[in-house]
Amino acid sequence: MERASAKSLNRAVAAVLAAGAAGTAAVMGARALRAGADRVEPGAPAGEQSVIPPGDQFGTPAGERSAVPPGGRGPTASPGETGAEHATRAAARLAELIRFRTVFSPRRDEIELEEFTGFIAALERLYPAAHAALEREFVNGHALLYKWPGAGPGAAARAVVLMAHYDVVPVDARDNWTHPGFSGHRDAGYVWGRGALDDKGAVVVILEAVESLVGEGWEPRQDIYLSFGNNEETAGDSAVAAAALLAGRGVRPWMVLDEGGAVAENAFPGLRRPAAVIGVAEKGILDLELVARSAGGHASTPPRMGATARLARAIMALETHPFPQSMPGPVVEMLRRIGVHSGFGLRLVTSNMWAFKGLLTRVFDLLGDETRAMTRTTVAVTELEGSRGANVLAATARANANIRIAVGEDVAGAVERVRRTIDDPSIELRVHGAHEPSPVSPFNNEQFALLSRCVGVSHPGAVVTPYVQTGATDARHFTALCPAVYRFSPLLMDAGDRASIHGVNEKVRVSALGAGVVFYRELMQAL
Repeated sequence: MERASAKSLNRAVAAVLAAGAAGTAAVMGARALRAGADRVEPGAPAGEQSVIPPGDQFGTPAGERSAVPPGGRGPTASPGETGAEHATRAAARLAELIRFRTVFSPRRDEIELEEFTGFIAALERLYPAAHAALEREFVNGHALLYKWPGAGPGAAARAVVLMAHYDVVPVDARDNWTHPGFSGHRDAGYVWGRGALDDKGAVVVILEAVESLVGEGWEPRQDIYLSFGNNEETAGDSAVAAAALLAGRGVRPWMVLDEGGAVAENAFPGLRRPAAVIGVAEKGILDLELVARSAGGHASTPPRMGATARLARAIMALETHPFPQSMPGPVVEMLRRIGVHSGFGLRLVTSNMWAFKGLLTRVFDLLGDETRAMTRTTVAVTELEGSRGANVLAATARANANIRIAVGEDVAGAVERVRRTIDDPSIELRVHGAHEPSPVSPFNNEQFALLSRCVGVSHPGAVVTPYVQTGATDARHFTALCPAVYRFSPLLMDAGDRASIHGVNEKVRVSALGAGVVFYRELMQAL
């Protein structure tokens, strides 16, 4: 998430202050002061880093504040030191795994299968203890499903699925990488290369945790599944197959955890601590093709409003008339938790969302692309096609609109709104793949409290909060099996790190890998 400028924040606060009458403002100020007084500072038990004061000023009953299970351990190290004993080893293994060009493609003849088989063989070699203790099977070709059988009574009743994917997006040779995209270059601070953050880094920290625990002779009390996908980046079917396989065996997970949010530095104005944002839902996804047709012909005699012109007009209509904004419950809760740990100005707003929710929703448009995407269905035109000749008119012009559907909306409604917005019956709309927004998983339950407590151990002082995942993950295919599906990678990232995902110079901090191992070790031992 981008850090908003101080000017944007000051404007927002000034606007909301001006909106309240004197008497109401006094009540609001008292609530803001009370929210600040009730917050828990660093050094409190690890699971209580984001305690929210009781009350229903946000429309949430007091009993639904994320309860913390007993037995949380206090932080013992700063974020930079946590997991130092795991960091170097994890970095070395990740560097080797990045070198495998595991780029999936819907076209089988474009897939370098030896890269996938080489990656799988490397996992077995790098993590021998884990492969000796866990049962492994292949799903849908090259996806991996591991089972670590629980030793306790009722182990299957509280099974947990930990997910990641090892396929990656391509690297464009024309891009100016500091180190080649598949080099796995490693220096004192970072591991560089495609997949370092998305999502081989997650595969590594999960397996590092398992390898170390097996080496210590530890056994889980409940079944733990590791599901590593091989075609997530192309919205492939391996996760669908893995979910169907577990469902056919009667597995109903107690919790599912996949990639998604992260421990984000400098993500929110007024918040100096890192924010551990845990996705409790994800937006739907729709690929909608727009097609315009005309007679074609020679470019020397172009018609008025030919196929390309009408398509361009439709695209600009979508650009200038975006979907309406809204603020779903998880985003409201996110703002409230952030506000508790921020300065008085922001706390005044977030502790009185009943008054300022609408205005703050509009302010999100000013704070950056990431915040804007949280509050509306977005449309991005990702592919364009016209004529294949420089002097030939396009008889058919096409564009693909990649639409991310907000929680609370649906695919059919999105298609209809696009149709109304472009207002051109000659433009054909073709759905080329769609998935509805996911259900919202609870953030007042035992599972979310457990994740919060583990963050308190791996990233002391981070503010834990729910949020809505704007990108698609494989986890969406598991929501029919489990009501508690979360999206979170326990890796510390600043704005530059996050911007490198699917971009140039993707890299992960070595120290972040160590802390990620601590998170998964804590999670497995606490189940």
